[in-house]
Amino acid sequence: MSFLTALRRISSWMPVLQRSCTRSCQIGARATCRLLHAPHHAHAVNTCPRQRGATSLQTRAFGLSAFRLKSTDDLSSSDGFHEEGEDEDFLEDSEVEELFQLQIPAGIGEGQHRVFIVHPDVKWGSRKQHLTTAELMMAEAEGLVNTLENWTVVDKMILSTKTPEKKRIFGKGNFQTLTERIRQTAGITAVFVNVERLTPLSERDFEEVWGVKVFDRYSVVLHIFRCNARTKEAKLQISLAEIPLLRSRLKNEMANLDQQGGGSRYIGGSGETLYEIQQRLLKEREIKIRSALEKLRKKRHLLRSQRKHREFPVVSVLGYTNCGKTTLIKALTGDAGLQPRNQLFATLDVTVHAGQLPSHMTVLYVDTIGFLSQLPHQLIDSFSATLEDIKHSDLLIHVRDISHPETANQKVNVLNVLKNLQMPDRLMNSMIEVHNKTDLITNYESAEPSALPISALEGRGLEQLKEAVEEEILKATGKQILDLKVNLSSPQLSWLYKEATVQDVQVDADEGSAVVKVIISTAAHGRYKKLFGSR
Repeated sequence: MSFLTALRRISSWMPVLQRSCTRSCQIGARATCRLLHAPHHAHAVNTCPRQRGATSLQTRAFGLSAFRLKSTDDLSSSDGFHEEGEDEDFLEDSEVEELFQLQIPAGIGEGQHRVFIVHPDVKWGSRKQHLTTAELMMAEAEGLVNTLENWTVVDKMILSTKTPEKKRIFGKGNFQTLTERIRQTAGITAVFVNVERLTPLSERDFEEVWGVKVFDRYSVVLHIFRCNARTKEAKLQISLAEIPLLRSRLKNEMANLDQQGGGSRYIGGSGETLYEIQQRLLKEREIKIRSALEKLRKKRHLLRSQRKHREFPVVSVLGYTNCGKTTLIKALTGDAGLQPRNQLFATLDVTVHAGQLPSHMTVLYVDTIGFLSQLPHQLIDSFSATLEDIKHSDLLIHVRDISHPETANQKVNVLNVLKNLQMPDRLMNSMIEVHNKTDLITNYESAEPSALPISALEGRGLEQLKEAVEEEILKATGKQILDLKVNLSSPQLSWLYKEATVQDVQVDADEGSAVVKVIISTAAHGRYKKLFGSR
């Protein structure tokens, strides 16, 4: 490959860094700036088929945009929420959209792909999977590919390995067998190696040998995220998570340049090589994205404070991807705006939906991003602000797809992620486990007495679930159910309706009083006694 060809390949993904390049121009790196300012289309083209045509996407402020509380008019959603004091480093919607559209690792989003999947079956050692099988992991890899529109699996292969840490993963004989199989399969445009991350060296070597694009779980899952991103926060998180991929591509391109004798040249007298400049610009972009995400995190914290002030209990619904979380929340809240999809990672943003328990207490159900086995830690880190909401819940509901052949392994993966997130013991100990999709199993009986069998789709077991949620919420929040005698000529009753959950009112007309059954927090009960005495 010629020096100029390598430069063109680098510049194909660099226009997103144009703004950061200004400073480089000022220090004399004008040659690099000309490279980074390579012509590109005036209108960014979205390479994800699910989002084509949305050239003027209206991005919302951040992920709590589905927050709806129909019975409380004064509690607004997070859409358009404005925090004073934002500095000039905060990214505007148009800047986020440009970043999201242009910063796409090469190859992953270029139209349709005909994919060959290879799963390395580790026979022993620390990387051997003990809770699943190679066949089930291959099935999950197929599910990831089939989630993407215009991507199809044309062939697949499970291949044993004793050396997963080596550059080529497989031994010499197995690698040769794999290479011949790939070359003999017509129409392949990409190979999906079902490992968490490939090193830049491995990726480059595979692509040179096989002559097609090579993806790992990180790049495939990230592309699924890209296709499902809707809000500003999700797009920022994805742009942040894509930076490691861009760094890997840059290393490969610079290795090609070094072979041509051009990778270590200094640019424009700046004292920096081309590689050093590109790395610095990526670092500057990363810092800017992290700063914007931190501001959104602070806004999210403020909204949590508002919810706590209004004393609405928060229930986070979590589980393995595609276990039925959104369907369950829709069934519990009756929120017609929720449109569940039978798709991996259909939910990326934390959204909040109001529902009522049997006592008429209002709770907020938080819909969270789904978990996945071998989900790369860098992806979890990028979405840490989103997952932070879970820690501040009053209760967790763990939803399991009990019909899935890997349901036990999925449970272990979810619990491991929660452990890595350092979830408080109070939440782990009170977590309600729900066995969903029992409609797919004839005469289902749970082997775990503490788990609640339900079918969110058919509405089975939901009343029992609501009762269990109410019981745990009362314990977690310190709320209590009391019978209070009130004077009907005083504002006591109206105050209770405003500050507590009134369940029943028994009026004594002769005395002009009533006995009111309420669910009330300790703090509200203290205010009540201060205002109206201990009556």
